[in-house]
Parts: sequence; structure tokens; C-alpha cells
Amino acid sequence: MRFRTLFISVLTGATLFAQPTTSSFAPSASTTNTAPPTPKPELSSEMRGDIFMARKMFREAVEMYQNMPADSPITWNKVGIGFHQMGQLSSARKNYERSVKLNPKYAEAINNLGTVAYAQKNYRRAANYYKKALLFTPESASIHSNLGTAHFARKKYEDAMTEYQRAIALDPNVFEHRGSQGTVLQERSVEERAKFHFHLAKLYARSGQPDRAIQYLRKALEEGLKDRDKLASDDAFELLRDNPEFQTLLKTEFRAI
Repeated sequence: MRFRTLFISVLTGATLFAQPTTSSFAPSASTTNTAPPTPKPELSSEMRGDIFMARKMFREAVEMYQNMPADSPITWNKVGIGFHQMGQLSSARKNYERSVKLNPKYAEAINNLGTVAYAQKNYRRAANYYKKALLFTPESASIHSNLGTAHFARKKYEDAMTEYQRAIALDPNVFEHRGSQGTVLQERSVEERAKFHFHLAKLYARSGQPDRAIQYLRKALEEGLKDRDKLASDDAFELLRDNPEFQTLLKTEFRAI
């Protein structure tokens, strides 16, 4: 069984505006000459595009992003993400390539070219793009995660776990991010879901995050993890053996999803 979900690393912000209040008393002479309210700043094309992306209105987002400066690599990377979210991989790739042409060291667009290759099941090429992107942003948890997923797809499990471990060390929440706006696509598509979640459970257990470990172990069991009888003796779960939730999981019979 194969599932596919694509996520984007997200930065969000909010601006608070004061709400005017009214009074039942007539204003005094000293308060009648109040200054006019400050006009709200006009939204840029990029800001409007980000709003459309957050609302999953991807075509409208693309139209807004195309109004951004044509000489900016950010413009074409964001246009590419809009097409990518609509499943138009050819258009997405062309815009990522345009972005990289403007800035050959733009790691976000290089990473996103990797996600196109991954979607087309060219896992070796995807891994090469991710490795290239990491040359310019070696501390990117999302890109380390993507490289791990490309290794996983090629059944290079040890290499995958090395990258996942690096990703978790950089950002303990790297596998929990959700959103539909930003500049870096994060791959979540794997064919061996049970094994994938099992390995994540082991990584979280070893990194001292029992709640996350149990969360992913439950997913693995629900998805039909084999050799579940070996869980109790697996060294990765040594710190969880006395955990009541872990013990309950071992005793529970799951029907594979």
C-alpha cells in the first residue's frame, strides 16, 4: 500500500490591530480633534500568494506569485510549489530550474527539484538533488529528512536512519510539520509505511522522546508491522519496557489498515 502526502516547511505570523471602542458619554472638546486612523499597509503579491496557498487555492497563488520580480529566484520557486501542489510536475520542475538558474546555490529550489524526481520514482536522482542542496544548507532538518526518505525508497535503510537521526537532532518536530505555504517541500510518501514508522519509533525512543516513539510504533502496528514479537527484546525500546502504554501496545491485536 502506498500513500503520498507533501508538506512544506512553514513560517507564519500575525498582526494585531486595536479594536475601537465607543462610549455613551459625549466627547469633550479636548478629544474631538483625534488623528485619522493609520491606513493598513497594502498586501504585496507574495503575501497575497501566501494567503492563497494557506487556503489551498493553488492556481490563484501561482497567479499572484507570477507578479513578483522576475529576476528573483524566490519568485519561480514559489510558482513551482504552486504547480507542484496541483500535481503539475512538469511545470513545477521548469520553474524550479528557472529559480536555480538565477541562483545556482538556492538550496530550497534544488531540494524541490529532488521532490519532483522522487514523485517520478527516480529515487537516485532525488537523493543527488538533496545532497547538493545540503552543500548549501547543511543544517536543514527538512532536507536531511528528504534524503533519508530517498534512501528508504531504495531500501538503503541504514543510510536512511542516519539522515533521519540527523534531521531529528536538528529539529525534534521535523516529522510533525504541517502546512501548505513556504519554500521547502518535505516528502512524506513511502511505500513501506509500517517499516517506515517502525524505524521512526526506534529513532524517537533512542532520542528520549517516548511519546513520539509510542505514537509511531502504534502506527507501525496498525499498518501490519511484521515480527512484532521481537519488539519486547529490541534494544531500541529498552527505556520503554516499563512504560504502561508500551506494554499495552505489545498486548493489543491490531487489524492492518
